Parts: sequence; structure tokens; C-alpha cells
Amino acid sequence: MKWRIIGIWIVVFFLGSLTAYAGAPLDTVEANVNKVLKILGDPKLKAPSAKEIKKEKLRVIFDEMFDDIEFSRRTLGRNWNNLTPAQRVEFVNLFKQILEKNYADKILDYTNEKVQFYKENILSDTQAEIQSKIITSSKEIPIFYRVLLKNGQWKVYDVIVENVSLVQNYRTQFTDILAKNTPEKLLEILRDKVSKH
Repeated sequence: MKWRIIGIWIVVFFLGSLTAYAGAPLDTVEANVNKVLKILGDPKLKAPSAKEIKKEKLRVIFDEMFDDIEFSRRTLGRNWNNLTPAQRVEFVNLFKQILEKNYADKILDYTNEKVQFYKENILSDTQAEIQSKIITSSKEIPIFYRVLLKNGQWKVYDVIVENVSLVQNYRTQFTDILAKNTPEKLLEILRDKVSKH
């Protein structure tokens, strides 16, 4: 139950449209996460036959609002510099597909859990951390997510669920692979994962 909810909300936070000017990251995140929830709760999209339509609506928000390049760069850490420009482009594309495949079905399982936003920490002129929690019938799950100001827009670059960073989690996996393999081998592994889903 806990991991289903976490999966849902990791993606919800990623999909929230975070357009805003400096000074209002929390208000912006809260308002736009609600837009995502509106899609998830749309009675016209409840039928199983509407699953792909709902996914596409969410995908549009994801593509426009989530900083997939920044997330990918931070996930690879220093290894990002070892990829060629072409490899970076492919990595970003493959990683985005893997995230969608891992979490798309979970987000569609959303069942009206309550979300409360309660604190905004300004980390720098261009970074902020928004603290929130998911309130279920049995417990509260803390969700912190970090946003970056780029070109006048706040965009997600990491999500921390119960003190576990999504960036750090994937970085550990990719660092282990790259410690023994070339960047091309990593891309080959990711291509295989995408093709098998």
C-alpha cells in the first residue's frame, strides 16, 4: 500500500506544472499539482478505455514542465561528463521512458488521498524545497521535492520520499553500472529495459 501511494505521488509531483516567477514556488507547486489531480479525477476519464488518453494528457504536462535534462544530469552526477552530447540526449530520452513505465500505472491508481503542503525552504536564489505530506486513512507520508528556477520557471529536479532521494537512488544504480561498464553499455541496458516494457 505504502509503495503504491509513493509511486503515485512521485509522479504527481513530477507532473505538476511548475511555471512561476521567483518568490512563489510553494503556491505554484500546490496550484499545479491540483491541475494534475483534476485530470486523475476526471469522471470522463474513469473508464478503462480512457487509460491511454489520460496518460497522454499527463505526458504533455510532464514534457512541458519537468526538467528532465537537469534530473538526468544530477542522477548521473560526475558521470554525466563522460557522455558525449549524443549519448546525453539518448540517456535523457531513455530515462524519461523508464520513469514513465515504472510509475504511469501507479499514478492511475490514485484514490483521492489528501495532500497537504506546509513549508517552503528557499535553498538559494534559484532553488527551493517544498515540504508536503500525503495523508491516508492510516498514516502520513512526508514528501519533499526540490525545484529549480530556470528562465523564470520553477521545475522539479528531485523528490525526497521519507528521506529517500529519487535522484540519489538512481545515481547509486547508475554509478554501480558505470563503475564496471562504458556509457554505451549503460545505454544498451536502458534500451533493453525500455524495449521489454
